[in-house]
Amino acid sequence: MDPVPCASPIEVLLVEDNPGDVRLTREALKEGRVCNSLSVVADGVQAMAFLRRQGVYAGAPRPDVILLDLDLPGKNGREVLQEVRADAALRTIPVVVVTATEAERELGHVYELDADCFVTKPVGVDQFLRVVDAVEDLWLAVVVLPAADPA
Repeated sequence: MDPVPCASPIEVLLVEDNPGDVRLTREALKEGRVCNSLSVVADGVQAMAFLRRQGVYAGAPRPDVILLDLDLPGKNGREVLQEVRADAALRTIPVVVVTATEAERELGHVYELDADCFVTKPVGVDQFLRVVDAVEDLWLAVVVLPAADPA
């Protein structure tokens, strides 16, 4: 079944370096109930360039929500989260940390950095797809997201 075209899709930025997780996330969101547009970058440096619309990302859309892995090459997810929250133009974008890390210490640290949500990636494909569906249900269908470009 082809996705239904929509006038104003929810813009999602996935910051993920694992091609398998990117593929699964793309598949789950494509099959989802909410019209969305997914952009993907593979590391923290690319994420910040995308968010600040620099270089090759000059025409990038402002995401309505960021799905952020913590364990990234170069600039890690913690550094990205810290930079997003320190930037007045970006701080209102909800950030959902989606990572394989389960450590209690990590959980506390990302909430101290003002993550909106922390989700542990499950190992199995079916469980992974269910987690993405749950994230979509909450963050794309239920939560009222901030305006695209706050004044």
